[in-house]
Amino acid sequence: MSFEHIAVIGAGAWGTALASVIARAGRNVLLLTRDRTSADALAERRESLRLPGLHLDERIGVSALNEDVGRYDAILLAVPAQLLRDAARAIAPQLRRDTPVIACAKGIERHTHKFMTEVIAEIVPAALPAILSGPSFAEEVARGLPAAVTLATRDESAAAALARALGSAAFRPYHSTDVRGVEIGGAAKNVLAIAAGIVAGRGLGASAAAALVTRGFAELFRFGNALGARPETLVGLSGLGDLILTCSSAQSRNYSFGLALGKGRPPSTTTLGEKLAEGVFTAPVLLELAEANHVDMPITRAVVAILAGRMSVDEATEALLTRPFRAES
Repeated sequence: MSFEHIAVIGAGAWGTALASVIARAGRNVLLLTRDRTSADALAERRESLRLPGLHLDERIGVSALNEDVGRYDAILLAVPAQLLRDAARAIAPQLRRDTPVIACAKGIERHTHKFMTEVIAEIVPAALPAILSGPSFAEEVARGLPAAVTLATRDESAAAALARALGSAAFRPYHSTDVRGVEIGGAAKNVLAIAAGIVAGRGLGASAAAALVTRGFAELFRFGNALGARPETLVGLSGLGDLILTCSSAQSRNYSFGLALGKGRPPSTTTLGEKLAEGVFTAPVLLELAEANHVDMPITRAVVAILAGRMSVDEATEALLTRPFRAES
């Protein structure tokens, strides 16, 4: 399989970073927005608004979304999880059969409880759904700093070929066929990163932070196991790796959101400007899926209660700390 022409839908920070990665890999890449005015401005300016100081590689084309997207060998959907359905619908009429459509968002659709590749399969049934996830910050990837991620699709040969097409010395995609495992890691870690930010913002200490991440990973693992994810995926880049990154740095939008909550700002007034904390939308859906599959996720439950205003940060912390003692599992 040859993926020489690749399109990226979404010119935000992550989409721009991925377009830069693809250009460095020597592929032909087109960065697309759904707004003509934004596309024209970006094409003229050649500098990302989301990543100030980042100038687009000369090999990156810029355009508004149009029917030409159908001639590309693979499509990356670099849009927020709750907007992925609309993006998939916009490209559906143009795509050739078996074109890989790669979700680059980490979340679960709120109203349907569907993972990103399920949304793609529903809206673009002729496509080959895939997911790209792992420990990576857009700004670092855009600057060419080393990063490793996981790319998964049900077709192993396609996954391997896509990984080779996107990979370079500074960007290393590992391939997998465990699509659900990769999606679970990316979605759950966002919720747990909010919890980690709360711990830091509340000043509960490094010991509490380590306990939170460890027990949070236990939740992630139980949930993944219940939904058929492979253990090696959950302890890999898209699971444990991404959890470690997003629970330890203010570069993480979800961690920063939790940090503000921990410092006393109520959920209704805690914003990150134009930056989106995916975990805010994922948390209640993740908990509903967990309860439907009889998976105990107390940290996730606490985050949901805080976001819904049913518990304060201190009340949620006390509830977690006063749970009955039990064997570690």
